[in-house]
Amino acid sequence: MKGAVLRKPTGFMDVYKHKPGNEKDRTHYCPGCGHGILHKLIAEALEDFEITDRTILISPVGCSVFAYYYFNTGNFQVAHGRAPAVATAVSRANPEDVVISYQGDGDLAAIGGNHIVQAANRGENMAVFFVNNAIYGMTGGQMAPTTLEGMKTTTTPYGRNPMTDGYPMKVAELLDSLYAPVFIARTSLHDVPNIRKTRSAVRKAIQNTMDRKGFSLVEVLSMCPSNWKMDAVASQKWIQDSMLPVFPLGTLRDRSAEAAPHEAGHSILDAAEVGRILELGEGGATALGRRQIEPRYANPAIRVAGFGGQGILSIGQALASVGLEYGYNVSWLPSYGPEMRGGTAFCSVMIQEGVIGAPDATQPTVLIAMNRPSMERFEKIILPGGCLLYNSTLIEVQPTRSDIEIWPVPITGIADELGNTKVQSMVAVGAFAGVTGLFGLDDIIGLLPGLFPGKSIVELNAKAVRAGFEFTSKARRI
Repeated sequence: MKGAVLRKPTGFMDVYKHKPGNEKDRTHYCPGCGHGILHKLIAEALEDFEITDRTILISPVGCSVFAYYYFNTGNFQVAHGRAPAVATAVSRANPEDVVISYQGDGDLAAIGGNHIVQAANRGENMAVFFVNNAIYGMTGGQMAPTTLEGMKTTTTPYGRNPMTDGYPMKVAELLDSLYAPVFIARTSLHDVPNIRKTRSAVRKAIQNTMDRKGFSLVEVLSMCPSNWKMDAVASQKWIQDSMLPVFPLGTLRDRSAEAAPHEAGHSILDAAEVGRILELGEGGATALGRRQIEPRYANPAIRVAGFGGQGILSIGQALASVGLEYGYNVSWLPSYGPEMRGGTAFCSVMIQEGVIGAPDATQPTVLIAMNRPSMERFEKIILPGGCLLYNSTLIEVQPTRSDIEIWPVPITGIADELGNTKVQSMVAVGAFAGVTGLFGLDDIIGLLPGLFPGKSIVELNAKAVRAGFEFTSKARRI
């Protein structure tokens, strides 16, 4: 008899590639949190239904945003409360795919209240999983629309008072007043029997979306021990004793059997047709001829990283702009901490011949590391055979990889010699061109007036690009 195989569902990523530095085992969720349980139920359903590769998951602001790190699906991270609006567009543009909106109570019922009501009223084809833990989780435990009467939070230190704060919002009942939804249920994660019922509701909602039956919502009562200030066991009991009387469990509506499938007729317009409809014209860009030499790294996925103030995002913008002039498809995706200047910052740049499936360079072929923390964090995700170009002025340690090209370039030092540390970003751009062979030096310099208006700035940046290019053209990789 074969033994049991313990593994993650294939609906999850084996390695959390969107979560550098913590890819293998750790998650963001606190001990006792219900998000991990619900994640597993969804991931198992995606595997069992064999739809992982055609599922698109929308996650907005709040603890729900971390779903992006774990699900092996298409993913969109969106603005606070806007998941139903984005899910509407994604579902209509991709009717053959399964669209899931994964939201918390502070997101869905507060700032996103109108979005969820309108999506439900239109009967959009999506499955919405609504995590109700009666409090704002990520931002520190403020009162949410679903916070119970008398419940203490950071913004209701004496307890929620209905006379000033209103009553707990019952989202499932609110949406049940609408005609269009096909399936609305409320379940809980506080014990095993109810986890099983949640599993069934999750599968029903996903099946409806697969069958194009319309709008399904599962409201899931979930534990939040950290913000409730109790241990995991006590939080489960609190749901039983305090939440269930206010939010009764059960299926409020199920019209799945009789609902007619939505018609999926549509066609995806090509770029030229979109431009014609929007009257964009031919554009004002100056198209450059491709270089005759074969670039060392064709179709690169680039990660640029450093600290705020080093021009990290400017490097990415410059690379993307030049790539666009060469006729490539390009994308530029920034990511930075709230500190910005002095804080961590990185961006992803894709320069591709074909369609760009995802703008995040989770396995870059080229990493430009401007400081030591960035090199140590991102060196390990470079694709084997790729390239590490690092700022040897500020990075004194040696890289550890032996299966990639390594180019130490004194980027900040070169900028200092030119008289202005700020032009280190353009030194890096020139160094990239020299290493990869993707861009011509004169082509980059010719585009600088459009990137940096002002004659004196353009002249200094031109010197910086040339200095970086010439250094790597003469130097040898190690």
